[in-house]
Amino acid sequence: MISPVPDFRIIPGVDLLRQRTGVRELEARHGSDATVAALRAGADALRARIAAGTDVPQPADAIEDFARSTLAVQARGSLRPAINATGVIIHTNLGRAPIADAAIERVTAIARGYTNLEYDLSKGSRGSRSAHAEPLITAITGAEAAIVVNNNAAATMLILSALAQGREVVISRGELVEIGGGFRVPDVMRQSGAVLREVGTTNRTRVSDYTAAVSPATAMFLRVHPSNFRIEGFTERPALGELVDAGRAMNIPVVEDIGSGCLVDDLAGEPSVQASITAGVDLVCFSGDKLLGGPQAGIVAGRKALIERLRVHPLMRAVRADKITYAILEATLAEYAAGRAAETVPVQRMLHLSADEIEARAQALATRLADGGWRVAMISGSSAVGGGSAPGVSLPTALLAIAHGDESPDATERWLRTLDPPVIARIEHDRVVLDLRTVMPVDDDTLSTLLLGPR
Repeated sequence: MISPVPDFRIIPGVDLLRQRTGVRELEARHGSDATVAALRAGADALRARIAAGTDVPQPADAIEDFARSTLAVQARGSLRPAINATGVIIHTNLGRAPIADAAIERVTAIARGYTNLEYDLSKGSRGSRSAHAEPLITAITGAEAAIVVNNNAAATMLILSALAQGREVVISRGELVEIGGGFRVPDVMRQSGAVLREVGTTNRTRVSDYTAAVSPATAMFLRVHPSNFRIEGFTERPALGELVDAGRAMNIPVVEDIGSGCLVDDLAGEPSVQASITAGVDLVCFSGDKLLGGPQAGIVAGRKALIERLRVHPLMRAVRADKITYAILEATLAEYAAGRAAETVPVQRMLHLSADEIEARAQALATRLADGGWRVAMISGSSAVGGGSAPGVSLPTALLAIAHGDESPDATERWLRTLDPPVIARIEHDRVVLDLRTVMPVDDDTLSTLLLGPR
């Protein structure tokens, strides 16, 4: 039997489709070029369906629906909000730190118009953007001066380039770390023009190892916090104060990269910026979007004379922060200065949540889901700090295990990612679990609505 020839004549032309009320609305919203392209793509898809023998009773409606769906996806963009139900607080893949409400209000006010980013209001002339956020950083940390760049890797590169190019930087072998994205301390040092001088061993380094390596070529002692791993057992590392004393005795600056940007003293294993400044380091650099809970940024604080050398270095222009970063950072730091960061900065609030508080929210969600046909179970578990911070530190939490019919955990987890906004969960012991520690309280109802919606 000869197959019938597909009849493509039923597919309306683009000009005819553009006369439809719904298509005219699409053009008004998305523009004529994008709409026409989507209509043509819809017509091509329809031809493929007809060629495959699929019956298409309303071709014009099908093409319009295809165009509407395509344009909606394009307008939404690739960067989308998501609900983080993984329990990993500083989730690098999910944008690290969510921003405080006060910072969102501040950045909205700054972004909608002009600002005094590089304008001195008192003098009526050009100013320096590096002055922004500095008063708050110095007030909170006790440092003499500070600058902000676009991330902590840039801060490290700037310090090494400005203070150690062509000279030796003494560092313990146990601190030659690699962090996410292939960022390796030795590679950054080479790119900066500094000369790496390794001392000690992987597991044991003493102050005498540093001092024995000093020569006329020595530019600094560099201490790097191994934020994403721990060495346990037969280990030794000099206290920061010992290293500072040795550096002062030999007139060698001590620089510390602590990474996480912790501004509180109650997180086990994480050094605070204030502790480093109090110990006497000459410079300390850290991230703005990890434990600090602000924007992606690198912050350098310490002695004014050294900060000024960084401020005028040519590389500073390449790594400088923009007005959006400064707006978010200043508003976030203001929450610390006011003593309310534990309640208002999302990362800090999540860190301080108790398992009982999380369980109460999870129980309310479990009741709604059970009424909607889900199988649910409350189980004990742990959350993670994430972002390379506090490795080995687990936070007790209450997990909500969910299952739908005979669907596999992998299938459920994939379905959650198709929602709008997508819900990112984790699979543990062959069960999909939700950890509400990292779900914003204002999203609890949204999460419930999404899970009870059509599948």
